[in-house]
Amino acid sequence: PEGQARMNPKTMEELKIASSIEVVVGGKKRLRFKVLGLESVPEREVWCNAEELRVYGVADNTIATVRSGEG
Repeated sequence: PEGQARMNPKTMEELKIASSIEVVVGGKKRLRFKVLGLESVPEREVWCNAEELRVYGVADNTIATVRSGEG
């Protein structure tokens, strides 16, 4: 769904993420998503809506910085 991301709960715990994330691509684009824990997502991966990312100009398998969106 748009505006949502999926992450492995272990990764969320490691990064102290509770309910939202900020994704920074190339140090310039900043995107915010509500995040839900899902065991089937591999650790150290973030899954988002591919169509939504295309609208923001983010290609598949792009390397990005992910941090907690709280605070």
